[in-house]
Amino acid sequence: MPMPDPDAYWPACDDEQPGVSIRPLSHADLAALLAHLHQHEQDVDDDPRGDAPAPVVAVRVRATVGRPGASAQATYRRRRAAEWAAWTRSLPWRAAVVLASGVGFGLLAAQLDADLADLAWLLAAAAVGWVLRFRVSPETSAWRRGAAGERRTARLLRPLEQRGWVVLHDLAVPGSPANIDHLLIGPGGVVVIDSKQYRGRLQLDPHGLLWHGRHLLTPALRAVRWEADQADEVLGVADVDVASIVAVHGAGVPWAGVTVDGVTVAPTSRLLDLLRARLPILTAEQVGRLTDRARVRFRPAA
Repeated sequence: MPMPDPDAYWPACDDEQPGVSIRPLSHADLAALLAHLHQHEQDVDDDPRGDAPAPVVAVRVRATVGRPGASAQATYRRRRAAEWAAWTRSLPWRAAVVLASGVGFGLLAAQLDADLADLAWLLAAAAVGWVLRFRVSPETSAWRRGAAGERRTARLLRPLEQRGWVVLHDLAVPGSPANIDHLLIGPGGVVVIDSKQYRGRLQLDPHGLLWHGRHLLTPALRAVRWEADQADEVLGVADVDVASIVAVHGAGVPWAGVTVDGVTVAPTSRLLDLLRARLPILTAEQVGRLTDRARVRFRPAA
């Protein structure tokens, strides 16, 4: 998606302070806690000194953080408001054009058939008014489609929360106007996902370059790889390689997924399979620690 303006503030999408958040206990959590308490009671009975380890409070890291597509939607609204303001400033001459065109067509119709004069006036005014109506520019509309694509990707990623993954959305890259659409931290490592909205089909040329129509996607792929490098630097996970994936909405991808310039490009239909297939490299404790670090060091992009 296009890079938004750097107007981030903290916190916007999450009023709680950064860190671990308390979640309702699942049946598995409750069972584990009760088992621990039972073991604790046995330890106390066995040890008359009563210095057995204290029970551990069960906490769970919040599985989803941030609002997907928030910065793209905010940029769309700002650009649309600016275009609307420019359109309203030109409203007087637009109204004059509509009126003049209607009168002109009415006079012309009156010379041919007086009964058609009123109808011709109305039709001409309506046609010119339709042509001069307010329309959002394609560049601005692209931000709205990008926000919708990020929300769809977020819904697709939701099932991963049951597998120990944490998903953070719409994070501002420190010191840059760029943002990370989705940052995943889980058993399979750390992954940056960028949502893209395309039409038609992507093509891979004989030189290994990926194209969308006449547009070479190399700059976009390098930007995603750069975002992954920034996430690596911010989180300080030198022993874990931060992977990068482009999730494509609405367009076909060669061989249902390719890797170009170190970035995996795949249709959204294969996104979950790619993530579930990653080998476990992080423990639950490491996932929680990295998630806390991400919430502290990253700021919401909007």
